[in-house]
Amino acid sequence: MLCPVTTLVRSKPDSVAVAAVDEARAALLAEADASDVGEHLGHEVEGERVVTHLFACTRPGYVGWRWSVTVARASRQKSVTVDEIVLIPGEGAIVAPEWLPYRERIQPGDLSPGDLLPVEDDDPRLVPTYLVGDDSIPDDEQEQIRSVAEDLGLGRVRTLSLEGRELAAQRWYDGDGGPASALAQSAPDACTTCGFLMRVAGPLAESFGVCANGNANDDGRIVSFDHGCGAHSEVRLAKRHEPVPPPLPVVDNLNPDDVEAF
Repeated sequence: MLCPVTTLVRSKPDSVAVAAVDEARAALLAEADASDVGEHLGHEVEGERVVTHLFACTRPGYVGWRWSVTVARASRQKSVTVDEIVLIPGEGAIVAPEWLPYRERIQPGDLSPGDLLPVEDDDPRLVPTYLVGDDSIPDDEQEQIRSVAEDLGLGRVRTLSLEGRELAAQRWYDGDGGPASALAQSAPDACTTCGFLMRVAGPLAESFGVCANGNANDDGRIVSFDHGCGAHSEVRLAKRHEPVPPPLPVVDNLNPDDVEAF
């Protein structure tokens, strides 16, 4: 069975719409100051009898921008109609960065005292620590369930999900506390053999710990076992790098009579 072949037919440029440079400029000058409009930069065919004319923008602060004037010609008409006039960025234009929600723009250290960052109820990084049942359970019984959960150490309403744990582990491993940091690359040994490494509990205990060396850059921070720094507990200086001991003291036992004798 032969499949039908679809042929794409490109719209032919409409000669009247392509030649309507003066009409497009006149419409543009009715909306913008003449000092803001530069030379004609060409045209783009948008569709059947629809053409967009482009003009340079000479407005201060809009380097690389251009005016876009779209004209169209109705069937059996000899003149064009202006459809749209907009200012659009061209190549090399300075534009605002792509908008990101506030939650995605926040970086570690951005929160100040008193700032709040609510977590969504359906955040995939969290799962319920325990369930109190459906709405048919009376409030007093639900309160008893919460009380028992708190006694068992499950007082938190939600805890990390598997996805949340994996995201945290990957973030820590790729960050400054992982093996790829410049500090770890030049370290004499890894954290896994350092006496200052404090073990953590839970599923991440086999890969991460907390640095407890007050002289290290990572003191109090999560580090991977294959991270490292120059403050490793077993680092020893080579003999040529050891400090030179001070010379033996010289006791000055001269007295005034000895000085006069000389």
